Amino acid sequence: MATTALRGTPVETTGDLPTVGDVAPDFVLAGADLTDVPLKHGTRLVLNIFPSIDTGVCAQSVRRFNELAGDLDNTEVICASEDLPFALKRFCGAEGIDNVVAASSFRSTFGEDYGVTLAEGTMRGLLARSVVVIDEEGTVLHTELVPDISQEPDYDAALAALS
Repeated sequence: MATTALRGTPVETTGDLPTVGDVAPDFVLAGADLTDVPLKHGTRLVLNIFPSIDTGVCAQSVRRFNELAGDLDNTEVICASEDLPFALKRFCGAEGIDNVVAASSFRSTFGEDYGVTLAEGTMRGLLARSVVVIDEEGTVLHTELVPDISQEPDYDAALAALS
């Protein structure tokens, strides 16, 4: 198990993020339109993982990755949470989010497979704020579990992994 925090209070996850150099676990998330969003090979991938689109920091991370995704070649950005696809669709429509794929893990084992399900605390069952960068062959290039869920991820580190 890994440990993050929620406003300074330690919170454990159900596992650990994949290790850099390992093959990324396969997944199938639910898109905002309820279609399957699988791990694809042949393109680079940034997974922006967060607890809920209805919190300020989570919403900001989706907005920021949406801005950054417009300048990334051969790279897809998936913003993943336990939110229902309907909430993700509402947010993305209202915010004009169109450079990233918003996807829900509500009907998959994604959180456990990536070690990011919060195991305790008031947000248990939601996903811990983290980032995973995967190359075209499915190899993990970068991972980050933020020190505190109330913080945004390190966008520069995620982009540097794509260089």
